[in-house]
Amino acid sequence: MKKGVLLVNLGSPDSPEPKDVKTYLDEFLMDPRVIDVPLWARTLLVKGIILNTRPKASAKAYKKIWWKEGSPLIVLSERLLDKVREQVNYPVALAMRYGSMTIKQGLQELVDQGCTHVKTIPLYPQFAMATTETIDVKVDELVAEFFPKLSIERTPAFYKRPDYIEVLSRSIAEKLEGLDYEHILFSYHGVPERHIRKSDISNGNCKMNGKCCFKKRSPQHEFCYRHQCEITTVNVAKQLGLKNGTYSTTFQSRLGFDPWLKPYTDRTIERMGKEGIKKMTIVTPAFVSDCLETLEEIAMEGEEIFHEVGGKEFTVIPCLNDRKDFAQVLANMINEWALNPKQSPSSQAATVEEM
Repeated sequence: MKKGVLLVNLGSPDSPEPKDVKTYLDEFLMDPRVIDVPLWARTLLVKGIILNTRPKASAKAYKKIWWKEGSPLIVLSERLLDKVREQVNYPVALAMRYGSMTIKQGLQELVDQGCTHVKTIPLYPQFAMATTETIDVKVDELVAEFFPKLSIERTPAFYKRPDYIEVLSRSIAEKLEGLDYEHILFSYHGVPERHIRKSDISNGNCKMNGKCCFKKRSPQHEFCYRHQCEITTVNVAKQLGLKNGTYSTTFQSRLGFDPWLKPYTDRTIERMGKEGIKKMTIVTPAFVSDCLETLEEIAMEGEEIFHEVGGKEFTVIPCLNDRKDFAQVLANMINEWALNPKQSPSSQAATVEEM
Protein backbone atom coordinates (compact mmCIF):
# COMPACT_ATOMS: atom_id res chain seq x y z
CA MET A 1 0.00 0.00 0.00
CA LYS A 2 1.53 3.31 -1.08
CA LYS A 3 -0.01 6.54 0.10
CA GLY A 4 -0.21 9.84 -1.76
CA VAL A 5 -1.92 13.20 -1.33
CA LEU A 6 -3.80 15.43 -3.76
CA LEU A 7 -4.18 19.11 -2.89
CA VAL A 8 -7.09 20.70 -4.76
CA ASN A 9 -7.78 24.41 -5.20
CA LEU A 10 -10.41 26.26 -7.22
CA GLY A 11 -8.61 26.91 -10.51
CA SER A 12 -8.10 29.74 -12.96
CA PRO A 13 -8.35 30.62 -16.62
CA ASP A 14 -5.24 29.80 -18.66
CA SER A 15 -4.84 33.49 -19.43
CA PRO A 16 -6.69 36.76 -18.80
CA GLU A 17 -7.91 36.81 -22.40
CA PRO A 18 -11.71 36.72 -22.92
CA LYS A 19 -11.66 33.37 -24.78
CA ASP A 20 -9.85 31.61 -21.93
CA VAL A 21 -11.96 33.32 -19.31
CA LYS A 22 -15.10 32.20 -21.17
CA THR A 23 -13.90 28.59 -21.24
CA TYR A 24 -13.18 28.71 -17.53
CA LEU A 25 -16.50 30.33 -16.62
CA ASP A 26 -18.37 27.80 -18.72
CA GLU A 27 -16.94 24.88 -16.74
CA PHE A 28 -17.24 26.65 -13.41
CA LEU A 29 -20.78 28.00 -13.72
CA MET A 30 -22.20 24.89 -15.38
CA ASP A 31 -21.28 22.88 -12.28
CA PRO A 32 -24.65 21.92 -10.72
CA ARG A 33 -23.18 22.49 -7.25
CA VAL A 34 -22.25 26.05 -8.12
CA ILE A 35 -25.48 27.07 -9.84
CA ASP A 36 -27.86 24.47 -8.45
CA VAL A 37 -30.86 24.84 -10.73
CA PRO A 38 -32.22 22.40 -13.33
CA LEU A 39 -29.94 21.84 -16.32
CA TRP A 40 -32.22 23.66 -18.75
CA ALA A 41 -32.32 26.75 -16.53
CA ARG A 42 -28.59 26.63 -15.83
CA THR A 43 -27.85 26.29 -19.54
CA LEU A 44 -30.11 29.20 -20.40
CA LEU A 45 -28.58 31.38 -17.71
CA VAL A 46 -24.92 30.49 -18.29
CA LYS A 47 -24.68 29.86 -22.02
CA GLY A 48 -27.50 32.15 -23.06
CA ILE A 49 -26.75 35.16 -20.86
CA ILE A 50 -23.60 35.08 -18.70
CA LEU A 51 -21.15 33.76 -21.30
CA ASN A 52 -22.34 36.40 -23.75
CA THR A 53 -21.78 39.28 -21.35
CA ARG A 54 -19.42 38.46 -18.51
CA PRO A 55 -16.16 37.13 -20.06
CA LYS A 56 -14.94 40.52 -21.32
CA ALA A 57 -15.58 42.21 -17.98
CA SER A 58 -14.03 39.33 -16.06
CA ALA A 59 -11.03 39.33 -18.40
CA LYS A 60 -10.42 43.01 -17.58
CA ALA A 61 -10.52 42.14 -13.89
CA TYR A 62 -8.10 39.23 -14.33
CA LYS A 63 -5.69 41.46 -16.25
CA LYS A 64 -5.53 43.80 -13.27
CA ILE A 65 -4.24 41.06 -10.97
CA TRP A 66 -2.37 38.75 -13.39
CA TRP A 67 1.30 38.13 -12.60
CA LYS A 68 4.18 37.69 -15.01
CA GLU A 69 4.38 34.05 -13.86
CA GLY A 70 0.66 33.52 -14.50
CA SER A 71 -2.49 33.34 -12.40
CA PRO A 72 -1.74 34.33 -8.78
CA LEU A 73 -3.87 31.46 -7.47
CA ILE A 74 -1.98 28.90 -9.56
CA VAL A 75 1.46 30.33 -8.83
CA LEU A 76 0.82 30.55 -5.10
CA SER A 77 -0.66 27.03 -5.00
CA GLU A 78 2.42 25.65 -6.75
CA ARG A 79 4.71 27.41 -4.29
CA LEU A 80 2.66 25.97 -1.43
CA LEU A 81 2.94 22.51 -2.99
CA ASP A 82 6.74 22.75 -3.00
CA LYS A 83 6.80 23.66 0.69
CA VAL A 84 4.42 20.85 1.65
CA ARG A 85 6.58 18.35 -0.23
CA GLU A 86 9.58 19.48 1.80
CA GLN A 87 7.81 18.50 5.02
CA VAL A 88 6.36 15.06 4.20
CA ASN A 89 7.71 11.75 2.93
CA TYR A 90 4.77 10.96 0.66
CA PRO A 91 4.01 11.88 -2.95
CA VAL A 92 1.97 15.09 -3.10
CA ALA A 93 0.30 16.41 -6.26
CA LEU A 94 -1.70 19.54 -7.02
CA ALA A 95 -4.89 19.90 -9.05
CA MET A 96 -7.64 22.44 -9.69
CA ARG A 97 -11.37 21.78 -9.71
CA TYR A 98 -11.76 23.91 -12.84
CA GLY A 99 -9.36 24.72 -15.65
CA SER A 100 -6.61 22.84 -17.42
CA MET A 101 -4.80 21.64 -14.27
CA THR A 102 -7.37 18.88 -13.82
CA ILE A 103 -8.08 16.54 -10.93
CA LYS A 104 -7.72 13.63 -13.34
CA GLN A 105 -4.16 14.73 -14.12
CA GLY A 106 -3.39 15.04 -10.42
CA LEU A 107 -4.69 11.56 -9.65
CA GLN A 108 -2.80 10.14 -12.62
CA GLU A 109 0.41 11.73 -11.36
CA LEU A 110 0.02 9.91 -8.05
CA VAL A 111 -0.96 6.62 -9.68
CA ASP A 112 2.11 6.83 -11.90
CA GLN A 113 4.18 7.02 -8.72
CA GLY A 114 2.60 3.79 -7.52
CA CYS A 115 0.06 5.26 -5.11
CA THR A 116 -2.90 3.05 -4.26
CA HIS A 117 -4.31 5.14 -1.39
CA VAL A 118 -4.85 8.86 -1.91
CA LYS A 119 -5.90 11.50 0.57
CA THR A 120 -7.63 14.48 -1.05
CA ILE A 121 -7.28 17.84 0.67
CA PRO A 122 -9.55 20.58 -0.71
CA LEU A 123 -7.79 23.87 0.01
CA TYR A 124 -10.88 25.33 1.67
CA PRO A 125 -10.93 25.67 5.48
CA GLN A 126 -14.75 25.69 5.54
CA PHE A 127 -17.05 23.16 3.88
CA ALA A 128 -19.42 24.36 1.16
CA MET A 129 -21.46 22.61 -1.48
CA ALA A 130 -19.84 24.73 -4.21
CA THR A 131 -16.27 24.09 -3.02
CA THR A 132 -15.47 21.00 -0.97
CA GLU A 133 -18.48 18.94 -2.03
CA THR A 134 -17.99 19.48 -5.76
CA ILE A 135 -14.36 18.35 -5.42
CA ASP A 136 -15.41 15.20 -3.54
CA VAL A 137 -18.06 14.40 -6.14
CA LYS A 138 -15.66 14.96 -9.05
CA VAL A 139 -13.02 12.74 -7.44
CA ASP A 140 -15.59 9.97 -6.96
CA GLU A 141 -16.64 10.21 -10.62
CA LEU A 142 -13.06 10.04 -11.87
CA VAL A 143 -12.12 7.16 -9.61
CA ALA A 144 -15.13 5.14 -10.74
CA GLU A 145 -14.35 5.75 -14.42
CA PHE A 146 -10.56 5.81 -14.60
CA PHE A 147 -9.01 4.63 -11.31
CA PRO A 148 -11.25 1.83 -9.96
CA LYS A 149 -8.45 0.34 -7.84
CA LEU A 150 -7.63 3.62 -6.13
CA SER A 151 -8.72 4.10 -2.52
CA ILE A 152 -9.70 7.65 -1.56
CA GLU A 153 -9.65 9.27 1.89
CA ARG A 154 -11.49 12.58 2.22
CA THR A 155 -10.47 15.43 4.49
CA PRO A 156 -13.04 17.19 6.70
CA ALA A 157 -13.14 20.97 6.86
CA PHE A 158 -10.18 22.19 8.92
CA TYR A 159 -11.61 25.54 10.04
CA LYS A 160 -11.19 24.82 13.76
CA ARG A 161 -7.92 22.93 13.87
CA PRO A 162 -5.77 24.65 16.51
CA ASP A 163 -2.73 24.80 14.22
CA TYR A 164 -4.76 26.39 11.42
CA ILE A 165 -6.32 28.98 13.76
CA GLU A 166 -2.88 29.73 15.20
CA VAL A 167 -1.32 30.27 11.77
CA LEU A 168 -4.25 32.34 10.49
CA SER A 169 -4.16 34.47 13.63
CA ARG A 170 -0.40 34.90 13.36
CA SER A 171 -0.67 36.01 9.73
CA ILE A 172 -3.19 38.67 10.77
CA ALA A 173 -1.24 39.74 13.86
CA GLU A 174 1.88 40.30 11.80
CA LYS A 175 0.05 42.80 9.60
CA LEU A 176 -1.76 44.44 12.50
CA GLU A 177 1.47 45.15 14.37
CA GLY A 178 1.92 48.89 14.44
CA LEU A 179 -1.25 49.38 12.37
CA ASP A 180 -3.83 51.87 13.58
CA TYR A 181 -7.24 50.46 12.66
CA GLU A 182 -10.82 50.91 13.85
CA HIS A 183 -12.53 47.79 12.50
CA ILE A 184 -11.54 44.38 11.11
CA LEU A 185 -13.87 42.83 8.56
CA PHE A 186 -13.70 39.04 8.18
CA SER A 187 -15.00 38.65 4.63
CA TYR A 188 -15.94 35.15 3.43
CA HIS A 189 -17.07 34.11 -0.01
CA GLY A 190 -20.84 34.17 -0.22
CA VAL A 191 -23.16 31.32 -1.15
CA PRO A 192 -26.93 31.28 -1.78
CA GLU A 193 -28.95 30.63 1.36
CA ARG A 194 -30.45 27.58 -0.33
CA HIS A 195 -26.96 25.98 -0.37
CA ILE A 196 -26.96 26.10 3.43
CA ARG A 197 -30.36 24.46 3.54
CA LYS A 198 -29.34 21.76 1.05
CA SER A 199 -26.30 20.93 3.20
CA ASP A 200 -28.38 20.85 6.40
CA ILE A 201 -28.33 17.29 7.81
CA SER A 202 -30.66 18.23 10.68
CA ASN A 203 -33.87 17.97 8.65
CA GLY A 204 -34.71 21.63 8.73
CA ASN A 205 -33.36 22.79 12.08
CA CYS A 206 -31.30 25.49 10.36
CA LYS A 207 -33.32 28.70 10.75
CA MET A 208 -30.93 30.96 8.79
CA ASN A 209 -31.07 33.47 11.64
CA GLY A 210 -27.49 32.99 12.84
CA LYS A 211 -28.49 31.66 16.26
CA CYS A 212 -28.06 27.96 15.52
CA CYS A 213 -24.54 28.71 14.22
CA PHE A 214 -23.40 29.13 17.82
CA LYS A 215 -24.96 26.04 19.38
CA LYS A 216 -22.16 23.87 20.73
CA ARG A 217 -21.51 20.38 19.36
CA SER A 218 -24.39 20.37 16.91
CA PRO A 219 -23.89 17.58 14.32
CA GLN A 220 -25.27 19.79 11.54
CA HIS A 221 -22.22 22.05 11.88
CA GLU A 222 -20.08 19.50 10.04
CA PHE A 223 -21.58 20.70 6.75
CA CYS A 224 -22.79 24.20 7.64
CA TYR A 225 -20.72 26.80 5.81
CA ARG A 226 -22.22 29.72 7.69
CA HIS A 227 -21.45 28.16 11.07
CA GLN A 228 -17.89 27.38 10.05
CA CYS A 229 -17.29 30.95 8.88
CA GLU A 230 -18.76 32.44 12.04
CA ILE A 231 -16.69 30.16 14.26
CA THR A 232 -13.51 30.88 12.31
CA THR A 233 -14.03 34.56 13.10
CA VAL A 234 -14.82 33.87 16.76
CA ASN A 235 -11.74 31.71 17.29
CA VAL A 236 -9.37 34.10 15.52
CA ALA A 237 -10.80 37.06 17.42
CA LYS A 238 -10.28 35.17 20.66
CA GLN A 239 -6.71 34.28 19.69
CA LEU A 240 -5.96 37.91 18.83
CA GLY A 241 -7.75 39.33 21.84
CA LEU A 242 -10.05 41.50 19.71
CA LYS A 243 -12.69 43.48 21.55
CA ASN A 244 -16.38 43.05 20.74
CA GLY A 245 -17.52 45.66 18.27
CA THR A 246 -14.10 45.98 16.61
CA TYR A 247 -14.67 43.09 14.18
CA SER A 248 -17.48 41.50 12.19
CA THR A 249 -18.23 38.76 9.66
CA THR A 250 -19.52 39.45 6.14
CA PHE A 251 -19.92 37.63 2.83
CA GLN A 252 -18.69 38.76 -0.56
CA SER A 253 -19.61 37.94 -4.18
CA ARG A 254 -23.13 37.06 -5.27
CA LEU A 255 -24.85 36.15 -8.52
CA GLY A 256 -28.46 36.44 -9.53
CA PHE A 257 -31.44 37.60 -7.49
CA ASP A 258 -31.84 34.82 -4.91
CA PRO A 259 -30.95 35.66 -1.30
CA TRP A 260 -27.31 35.02 -0.40
CA LEU A 261 -25.64 34.94 2.99
CA LYS A 262 -25.72 38.31 4.70
CA PRO A 263 -24.42 40.79 5.63
CA TYR A 264 -22.84 41.61 2.27
CA THR A 265 -19.23 42.78 2.33
CA ASP A 266 -19.58 45.63 -0.16
CA ARG A 267 -22.64 47.09 1.56
CA THR A 268 -20.97 46.76 4.96
CA ILE A 269 -17.88 48.60 3.73
CA GLU A 270 -20.12 51.35 2.40
CA ARG A 271 -22.24 51.56 5.55
CA MET A 272 -19.27 51.69 7.91
CA GLY A 273 -17.58 54.35 5.83
CA LYS A 274 -20.73 56.47 5.95
CA GLU A 275 -20.97 55.92 9.70
CA GLY A 276 -17.53 57.44 10.18
CA ILE A 277 -15.12 54.50 10.18
CA LYS A 278 -11.91 55.88 8.68
CA LYS A 279 -9.49 52.97 9.08
CA MET A 280 -10.61 49.48 8.03
CA THR A 281 -8.73 46.20 7.77
CA ILE A 282 -10.06 43.19 5.84
CA VAL A 283 -9.07 39.54 6.02
CA THR A 284 -10.51 36.82 3.74
CA PRO A 285 -10.32 33.46 5.59
CA ALA A 286 -12.41 31.47 3.09
CA PHE A 287 -9.48 31.66 0.66
CA VAL A 288 -6.04 30.20 1.33
CA SER A 289 -4.61 31.67 -1.88
CA ASP A 290 -4.94 35.23 -3.10
CA CYS A 291 -7.03 35.30 -6.28
CA LEU A 292 -9.46 37.45 -8.25
CA GLU A 293 -11.86 37.69 -5.32
CA THR A 294 -9.23 38.95 -2.88
CA LEU A 295 -6.91 40.95 -5.15
CA GLU A 296 -9.52 42.67 -7.32
CA GLU A 297 -12.92 42.45 -5.67
CA ILE A 298 -11.69 43.27 -2.16
CA ALA A 299 -8.33 45.03 -2.52
CA MET A 300 -9.41 47.20 -5.47
CA GLU A 301 -13.21 47.46 -5.59
CA GLY A 302 -13.59 47.36 -1.81
CA GLU A 303 -11.04 50.10 -1.30
CA GLU A 304 -12.72 52.23 -3.96
CA ILE A 305 -16.09 51.90 -2.20
CA PHE A 306 -14.51 52.79 1.15
CA HIS A 307 -12.79 55.90 -0.17
CA GLU A 308 -15.91 57.05 -2.00
CA VAL A 309 -17.85 57.22 1.27
CA GLY A 310 -15.13 58.99 3.23
CA GLY A 311 -12.89 56.18 4.43
CA LYS A 312 -9.17 56.90 4.59
CA GLU A 313 -7.07 53.82 5.28
CA PHE A 314 -8.06 50.44 3.81
CA THR A 315 -5.74 47.52 4.59
CA VAL A 316 -6.18 44.06 3.05
CA ILE A 317 -4.36 41.23 4.80
CA PRO A 318 -2.95 38.62 2.39
CA CYS A 319 -4.22 35.06 2.38
CA LEU A 320 -2.05 32.33 3.88
CA ASN A 321 -0.69 31.66 0.40
CA ASP A 322 2.64 29.80 0.58
CA ARG A 323 3.57 30.55 4.18
CA LYS A 324 5.82 27.88 5.59
CA ASP A 325 3.73 27.58 8.74
CA PHE A 326 0.59 26.99 6.67
CA ALA A 327 2.44 24.33 4.67
CA GLN A 328 3.22 22.77 8.04
CA VAL A 329 -0.50 22.67 8.90
CA LEU A 330 -1.14 20.69 5.71
CA ALA A 331 1.87 18.48 6.46
CA ASN A 332 0.43 17.81 9.93
CA MET A 333 -2.85 16.70 8.35
CA ILE A 334 -0.99 14.41 5.97
CA ASN A 335 1.21 12.85 8.63
CA GLU A 336 -1.72 12.28 10.99
CA TRP A 337 -3.51 10.37 8.25
CA ALA A 338 -0.45 8.44 7.12
CA LEU A 339 0.40 7.33 10.65
CA ASN A 340 -3.14 6.25 11.51
CA PRO A 341 -5.33 6.14 8.38
CA LYS A 342 -8.21 4.37 10.12
CA GLN A 343 -8.74 7.31 12.43
CA SER A 344 -10.53 10.32 10.96
CA PRO A 345 -8.43 13.48 10.75
CA SER A 346 -11.02 15.41 12.72
CA SER A 347 -10.64 13.04 15.67
CA GLN A 348 -6.85 12.88 15.58
CA ALA A 349 -6.21 16.55 16.28
CA ALA A 350 -7.88 18.46 19.05
CA THR A 351 -10.11 21.29 17.88
CA VAL A 352 -10.46 24.71 19.38
CA GLU A 353 -13.59 25.61 21.27
CA GLU A 354 -16.56 26.77 19.22
CA MET A 355 -17.20 29.72 21.50
